[in-house]
Amino acid sequence: MEGIISQETKDAVLSQADIVSVVSDYVQLEDRGNQWWGCCPFHHEKTPSFSVTPDKGMYYCFGCHEGGDVIKFVMEMEKVRFPEAIKILARKFGVEIKYSSGYVPRQEKPDDEKDLYIDLYNRVADMFHYGLLKTEAGRFALEYITKRGITMETIEKFKLGYSPSDRSWLKKFLRSKNFSDDFLAKSGLFSKKYPDIAFFSDRLMFPIFDRRGQAVAFGGRFLRGDPEKSPKYLNSGDLIQYKKGDTLYAFNFAKNSIRENKKVIFCEGYMDCVAYHQCGITYAVAPLGTALTDDQIKLVRGFVDTILLSFDSDGAGQAATMRAILMCRRQGLTVKIIRLHNAKDPAEIMVNFGAETLTNEVNNAILDSDYLLSFLSQKYQKDTPEGKSRFALEFFPYIDALQTDIQRESSLELLGRTLNISLEAIKKDFSNREDVKKRTLATHTESQAPIQNEVIVNAEFRAVLAVLSDTNQFELMQSRLSEDDFENPYARTLFSVLKECYESGDLSFVSVLNRCSHEGIKQKITESVSRGEFSKCTEQSIAESIWQLEVNSLKRKRKSILAQINSLQGQLSIPENQELMTRLFEQKKIVDEKINRKGLEYGSGAGS
Repeated sequence: MEGIISQETKDAVLSQADIVSVVSDYVQLEDRGNQWWGCCPFHHEKTPSFSVTPDKGMYYCFGCHEGGDVIKFVMEMEKVRFPEAIKILARKFGVEIKYSSGYVPRQEKPDDEKDLYIDLYNRVADMFHYGLLKTEAGRFALEYITKRGITMETIEKFKLGYSPSDRSWLKKFLRSKNFSDDFLAKSGLFSKKYPDIAFFSDRLMFPIFDRRGQAVAFGGRFLRGDPEKSPKYLNSGDLIQYKKGDTLYAFNFAKNSIRENKKVIFCEGYMDCVAYHQCGITYAVAPLGTALTDDQIKLVRGFVDTILLSFDSDGAGQAATMRAILMCRRQGLTVKIIRLHNAKDPAEIMVNFGAETLTNEVNNAILDSDYLLSFLSQKYQKDTPEGKSRFALEFFPYIDALQTDIQRESSLELLGRTLNISLEAIKKDFSNREDVKKRTLATHTESQAPIQNEVIVNAEFRAVLAVLSDTNQFELMQSRLSEDDFENPYARTLFSVLKECYESGDLSFVSVLNRCSHEGIKQKITESVSRGEFSKCTEQSIAESIWQLEVNSLKRKRKSILAQINSLQGQLSIPENQELMTRLFEQKKIVDEKINRKGLEYGSGAGS
């Protein structure tokens, strides 16, 4: 029979669970006598209308009218059923879980499956951690991470690890611990196509923890071998215990600091996040292999007034920043942008300039409106009527995302001053923005504004779509490219999805749609496949597209390196800058050689 949690357990949970403590894990609450108040986690608001009454053990929102007891709150916030909510609360408050008579709770019932996989991932995280710190095989990975400035204390805190190069070892070991093949097949730790082969091997491992500090997934960084044949990062796909779209890396470490500081940093990836924490900036978190999602923003919305964005300065990073600005503004949050100087990421600043410099960069973050106006000023000619019009069109979605009339009016005034245009004219174009957009884009269809929350279909995105018509070609694509090679964030996301499907052994159309969480990308996939858009693509044409993506990526890297070299001119009296300049010239030489080799592959002027 299926286990039924006893009424005694339910009553004990309701009597012992402190609803203020539970709700405070999700919402910033303020004590006002016999009630606590905060902004509702179920709808967008700036003025608190969400109340918690501890003596009655209930919550209620006067705005959206959501209410209930502590069990219902956990069910709603964690998206779990009643029995799992009881278990979560019982563990938190030390209540013994008792079942109805005749039930043996240790059987592997469906209700227990999530807990069993969490237990497995915690064990594997411990093994990887031991492999990094205590084995000869993991020594090179430990040397790599310490050379990047990461201390042993930080390694221990984040439980960084190393996955052995022997891809059959993990399955053999777990079998010896009485884990069944059927159970392991659904764990996400092994290839679906080759079930005895570990998904992660010979990589620096980053355990991903849930908000309670339990390991639920992994990210693995490539360290050695041919970088053109292995993706830089491999990430766990969605699992019974893990949904990457509503999880944030390091949130378990950051949540208290986020609550105290009333702000959060969304940064690019694992290493960026670890560097921020090591520098004492402990309210940093990171999305997990995909673009920032609304659910990830909702995780922190109840605690913060301000979101700080710390994404890369390349094209993909700029597009991700713009998209994140709109998403955060739609949820009523103030947004600032962290701009890093003389370094490509927080880890590099930490190593080359120290924690104080990184802290100063965070403290000098600029408002999103200033960031957008500066970016657009570089993109368009403000001294021409056409440039002014296109500048304004790309800024209008930001104004649309603002939540108050005062914010919109102030931003329209700011735009008018920037373009030296009257407020009346700016307001008129804003009111008729759809018509203005159609007229403007009719003659310039090639320059879609990346700030819009739409899928940008360019050559990069079309190249990734093309391999769906011949999935055998994806093996070539993933051996030559990584996520970092894509400037278009939507192409990058689709490539990541295809890579996960490829690694799992199921690169079918259905599998791709199931793993893709972006509705716009799914729509483009469906349209393309339905029309047979790439059905006549040859292997040669796809190979040429992949080659062109490689060349474009290398040219962007060279441009970024040259920008860093130029920024150091006049600052070479500082020894650290001299060392950095030397490394930059070495990097440029390597990139130049790769560009020249790519040019020779097709006998073209790729190196120009």
